[in-house]
Amino acid sequence: MTNPSLHARRRRRPRRCWSAAFAGLIASSCTGGGDRVALPTSRVITTASIMQATVAGTGIDDALIRAAWDNDLDRARQLISAGADVNHEDDTQQSAYLIATSEGHQELLELTLDHGADVTALDSYNGTGLIRAAERGHAAIVGRLLRTDIDVDHVNNLGWTALHEAIILGDGSERYVDTVRLLVAGGADVELAARRDHVAPIQLAESRNQTTIARTLRAVLGVTSTGAPDAE
Repeated sequence: MTNPSLHARRRRRPRRCWSAAFAGLIASSCTGGGDRVALPTSRVITTASIMQATVAGTGIDDALIRAAWDNDLDRARQLISAGADVNHEDDTQQSAYLIATSEGHQELLELTLDHGADVTALDSYNGTGLIRAAERGHAAIVGRLLRTDIDVDHVNNLGWTALHEAIILGDGSERYVDTVRLLVAGGADVELAARRDHVAPIQLAESRNQTTIARTLRAVLGVTSTGAPDAE
């Protein structure tokens, strides 16, 4: 049974291509500790204020993580220019890059990728940024990450890939349908069963009445709704 608090817990603590029918989906999806010291309310971050935060035990890397949670692009840019590391993880294994993937912050994601974000980075669930984005149905983030060398079929410590999470933790709505289609176009293994219960993605979708997602997976597998191969 899915833990209903999984989304909240993840924030607190803090991919063989199949069908030409899905061609172009990936590209098209992308258009469009000490006491915490608050940084100045001004958008202009001075060297002195950065040093003040560092001396106080906060550090510009942790300040960047806070800016990422706030999706404060101006502050993030200035902190990165001052030397903040987009791959720095706090004690809950959150980094600016990983936060961008789970929160759907597309401009922040581009910023972190432009400054060396490590797409192999893992969170406290041993999950990639792709898994985090798929869980939330952030199709644009998924599409952008699939243009990197991220592992589309990485399995986290729950035994799930990005495709599994998009179905198990999704609701079958349009954003999750788009997410699944992108993952399929990006080479996700649609036959790979969840590691713990050995249930395949199509069975996961059908058991949750996610009819459009199930139809997408059947089209890839070439099976009917009963699981029998389509007649030639």
